[in-house]
Amino acid sequence: METESEVTIRPVQKAYLRELWEISYGPKADLKWMDYNGPYFQDPILSWEEFSAKITPKINQPNFALIIYQNRIVGQLSSYWEDGDLQKWLEFGLVIYDSKLWGKGIGKGVVPIWMQQLFETYPEIQHLGFTTWSGNPGMMRLGEKCGLKREGQIRKVRFWQGNWYDSVKYGILREEL
Repeated sequence: METESEVTIRPVQKAYLRELWEISYGPKADLKWMDYNGPYFQDPILSWEEFSAKITPKINQPNFALIIYQNRIVGQLSSYWEDGDLQKWLEFGLVIYDSKLWGKGIGKGVVPIWMQQLFETYPEIQHLGFTTWSGNPGMMRLGEKCGLKREGQIRKVRFWQGNWYDSVKYGILREEL
């Protein structure tokens, strides 16, 4: 797919913070992404000051990156240690902020790059994964398209807008990449 070749990742840099805030929370941002990115947590819309304070520590950190599509920032990648200080169980996430870009292969293009980078950065880990919820079928399809296996489903633990949803875990082993 042509889109996959047009996507890349870039480290978070201070020069990109304002643009990232504009597309994620700014006054003209498409906030539909918040309906799928764990809305049951009820995260607030961040002001520039709040966003800047939250994202500044992520500058040049290996666990965060920007998604670049057609030479512009369209989203963000992250990873975190599920097991805390043990640092043997790494989970990742991604968000593409503009809903008009969903379904264009951007995630399918960037997830393999991100997984490869994480495995190279952390040579001791054997598994990468992500957790989503059954209310986000796009993320579930993305996991399957990128070769991750559905490893777990915890039924009816996410409550949103009067409905119960499942938490769904996907993963891939180093040798499966």
